[in-house]
Amino acid sequence: MRSFDDLFAISAERKGGSNALEALLSKPKSAEDLAQIPEDRWLAQFTKGVFQAGFNWKVIETKWDGFEAAFHGFDVDRCAFMHDEDMDRLMSNTDIVRNGPKIRTVLENAHFIQSLRDDGGAGKVLGGWANTDYVNQLEFMKKGGSRIGGATGQYALRFLGKDSFILSRDVVARLVAEGVIDKQPTSKGAMKKVQEAFNIWMDQSGRSLTEISRVLAMSV
Repeated sequence: MRSFDDLFAISAERKGGSNALEALLSKPKSAEDLAQIPEDRWLAQFTKGVFQAGFNWKVIETKWDGFEAAFHGFDVDRCAFMHDEDMDRLMSNTDIVRNGPKIRTVLENAHFIQSLRDDGGAGKVLGGWANTDYVNQLEFMKKGGSRIGGATGQYALRFLGKDSFILSRDVVARLVAEGVIDKQPTSKGAMKKVQEAFNIWMDQSGRSLTEISRVLAMSV
């Protein structure tokens, strides 16, 4: 596969030069900053990602104040103890998207976040996860949480500021072009190859997963 410098040059040519490309790259938050993000914001972002999946993102954004009110500001302990009457109330609430299975993920992901407290909490555990082991973080979230292991988890982590790559159509196309994988990665073996490629590019460039992911996306 090409070196990171080669890929950067391809993207820079497409975006009007290296300075223009640099202006489009964002840097992740530090582990210290991520550790300070309260539990309710982790649950809120997971929930937003779950509801945006397969749906019009603008609709969710428009209704988001309704979501915040309906789920009590995503107070983790309160959401973790939702019962049948709460579900009935939420299913009749027109201020949110009334999708039963997705509403239930709020309860399940609240339980997941509670389970992280003994190890320092969501901010410390998820925010401090090594970027060289990112694919195992996604697997950990898939097993422990509800609907937050794949693309939803990738976007949620990115929006929270966690160093991350997103396997968008363009990123996957570049990975295929570089011979890393031959299609959208779904198996553990394919994801391991993706991680190994990103680790090499991080070593070559000293850049984050977030920056490299953006460069790959803009190279296509």
